[in-house]
Amino acid sequence: MNKKLTDISVVFLGICIVLSSWLISKSLAENNTQNDFIEQDRYEFLIPNDQNIIIFDRETGEYWRKFIAPNEGPTEWEKQESPITTK
Repeated sequence: MNKKLTDISVVFLGICIVLSSWLISKSLAENNTQNDFIEQDRYEFLIPNDQNIIIFDRETGEYWRKFIAPNEGPTEWEKQESPITTK
């Protein structure tokens, strides 16, 4: 009788370990997927006209603008503050 009870306890413990490992791995996989989705939609690429390119950061409200016409205006990326940011 005691041997049978020990065997059942070992099988139950094994099932609990396997089930908990599966639940933890599933939870971690869902968290990674949600974080990737959030980072994927953080930046937005805008082309308002033929001379400007803008990259907008939705999280901070900052944007980078580049003037692309030759010999006119800045040709390097400039970081600019959001007009709605209050300091």
